[in-house]
Amino acid sequence: MGEQDSFDPRATTIPELIRWSTQTWGELPAIREGDTTLSYRELGEQVDRAARALVASGVEPDDAVAVWAPNCWQWVVAGLAASRAGARLVPVNTRFKGNEAAYVLDKAGVVILFVVDGFLATDYSASLADQHVPSLREIVNLTSDSFDEFLTRGDDAAGQAEVERRSAAVSPTDVSLVMFTSGTTGHPKGVMVRGGAIIRAFYSYGEVLDVQAGDPYLLVNPYFHAFGYNSGIIVCLLFGALNLPVAVYEPAGVLELIERERVAVFPGPPALFQGLLNHAELDRYDISSLRSCVTGAASIPVEMIIDMRDRLGFENIVTAYGMTETSGIASYTRQGDPPELIASTSGRSIPDAELRVVDPDGNDVPPGTEGELLVRGFQVTPGYLDAPEQTAEAIDSDGWLHTGDIAVMNPEGYIDITDRMKDMFIMGGFNAYPAEIERMLMEHPLVGIAAVIGVPDARMGEVGAAFVVPAPTGAPDPAELTEWCREHMANYKVPRHIWIVDELPLTASNKVRKPDLRQLAGELL
Repeated sequence: MGEQDSFDPRATTIPELIRWSTQTWGELPAIREGDTTLSYRELGEQVDRAARALVASGVEPDDAVAVWAPNCWQWVVAGLAASRAGARLVPVNTRFKGNEAAYVLDKAGVVILFVVDGFLATDYSASLADQHVPSLREIVNLTSDSFDEFLTRGDDAAGQAEVERRSAAVSPTDVSLVMFTSGTTGHPKGVMVRGGAIIRAFYSYGEVLDVQAGDPYLLVNPYFHAFGYNSGIIVCLLFGALNLPVAVYEPAGVLELIERERVAVFPGPPALFQGLLNHAELDRYDISSLRSCVTGAASIPVEMIIDMRDRLGFENIVTAYGMTETSGIASYTRQGDPPELIASTSGRSIPDAELRVVDPDGNDVPPGTEGELLVRGFQVTPGYLDAPEQTAEAIDSDGWLHTGDIAVMNPEGYIDITDRMKDMFIMGGFNAYPAEIERMLMEHPLVGIAAVIGVPDARMGEVGAAFVVPAPTGAPDPAELTEWCREHMANYKVPRHIWIVDELPLTASNKVRKPDLRQLAGELL
C-alpha cells in the first residue's frame, strides 16, 4: 500500500486515520454522490472545517454529536468531523420515529444533531419538536442552508490548532462511537465502541476483501450501522477506496450504479444480492467490474454463492459475522475457501480474537455441536453506556461476550450461526431454528428468498410460518411447497403456514423485520 509504511493500524485513532488518509490518498476520489465528488484532500478540508465549526459551537471533548440521516456525502463529513473535534459520534437509525430517536439522543447526552429532513417523507426535526432532550442544543439540516451556515463557523483557520490538539489527545482505546442496538426487546442499548478497535479489526478485513486504492466501493449498508460505518467509511479511508453512498436499495438503481461507476467492491446482507439475482433484467447490465463482496447476517444456500460468482461475477466472496458489541466483526472466511465453506459458515476468528461455543452451563461443546457463541478480544465493547448491570449480563468476568447466537464450530474453527436464541421456537418439544428452515426452503427452485417465524398453535405450542418471495421463474404453490418440505426436512421443521409475498419487510440495515412478519401473521391467521 505504498505510503502506509509509517501507518500502524494496530495503534491508530480515528482522528489520526482521517488526517493520514486524506493526506496519503490526496487527489484520489474519496466520495461521489450524484454530481458531487470530493477528493481525499477535499474531504479532509471539509471534515476539518466542520470540526472547527463544532469547536466554535461549544462542543467539548467527549461530548456526543449525532447524525440522523441517510447515506450521503454530508453524513461522512459530519460524522468524521465529530471525531476530529474529539467528540463521540452517535449514529441514529434512519427508520426511528421521533420518540425512538429522542430516547437515543437523551441517553447519549447528544449536544448537536445533524439530520436530513425529508428522507422517506420524514421530517426528522419536526418529529423531535414535542420530545424532551435536555442536552440537545442545536439541529443542523445537512442538505439545507443551515449546514452551510454551520460550516461558516469553521472558517477561522486559527481553530485548526485546537482540532489538532484534540485529535492528538485521543487514544486508540478511547470510546469514539456509541452505536445503539436495534432494540428488538425493550429500549435500544448504547454500545460503546473503541475507535482503535474498529481500525485494527477492519484493516485485516479490508486485506481479506483485497480492497485497492481507487476501488469504487458501493455502500448500500447504512452508515448508522457497523456494516456501513466500520466496514464502509473506515475501510475506504484505510485503503483509499471511492465511497459510493446509496440511500435506498432498489435493484435496478444499484445495477445502473454498478455499471456506471465500474463498482469493484460491494458488501451487503444476502437479501441485497438475492434481489439482484432475482431481477428480471439482470443480464442487460454490464456488471463485469464486480470483484469482491462480503455478506452474512443470514443463512445462504450454496447455490446462491455459486450464482454470485457465476452470474454477478464476484471473484472474491467472503462471509462474515459480527455484532455491534464486537465492533461489527468477529469472524470471516478467507480467500480460497471453497463455496460450500463460504455458504455454510461465517468463517473463523479474526486475528487476535477468540471464539467459543458453549452449553447452557458454560462448558465447551464438541465440534459439530450447537451451543451459544462466545467472543473475546480487543474488539469487544467495554460495555453498554451507563448500564453496568446489562454489561455484566453480556460480558462475564473472564472477558467473554455472550452473543445470544446459536452456533456450530467445525474442527478448523469455522462457525456456522444457526440462529438467534430469541428467534428459536419450540414445536412439539423440538427446538426449531428459523435460519435453518429458511436455508432449506431456498433450495427449492421457485423460492427466491424466505423468512420463517414461530406462531402460536393450540396443539403444538408453536409452529413455523414461512413468508416466501418467488424466484423470477415463477411462484411456488403453497400446498406443493409444503409437500416438498415434508420430503426434505424433519416434520417439526415443516412450516404449517406458507404465504407467498412480493417482498419482505427490511430494516434500514437490510435485515428482515421479523416483528413486522409476526404482526402480519397475526392478521392472516
